[in-house]
Amino acid sequence: MPLRKFCTEMIKKIKKYWEIHPQWREKCRCFFRFGITGGISSAVHYGVYCAMLLISGANIAFTVGYAVGFACNYLLTTFFTFRTKPSSTNAIGFGFSHLINYLLEMGVLNFFLWTGAARWLAALLAMSVAVPVNFLILYFVY
Repeated sequence: MPLRKFCTEMIKKIKKYWEIHPQWREKCRCFFRFGITGGISSAVHYGVYCAMLLISGANIAFTVGYAVGFACNYLLTTFFTFRTKPSSTNAIGFGFSHLINYLLEMGVLNFFLWTGAARWLAALLAMSVAVPVNFLILYFVY
């Protein structure tokens, strides 16, 4: 079977699947929005972290960056990713999930610092380890 015909058939099958299972369309869109939200929030977190490294140690810089990124992330997650309104329930769940996420990231950050990784790299590695865990927790909160 030629490649073009194969690709055309696969596209038709995917379209048919999406028509049969509309709930998966929204879940995929939600996951895509989560990626955008996470990217923006992580960039804010990392930018603040790098700026704070100029005047403080890695743990303080990471904590300040996390706090600023947390505020950004809550607003984007609530309004954009899951398209809900702020409530005490999702605020508490969001805060709890991020407490777990923060502790995980701090542990991973300090592990990478302990292994000798550069401070700028250790933060990126710590953030990348925690992203899948955070999505799963938030998925159940919202």
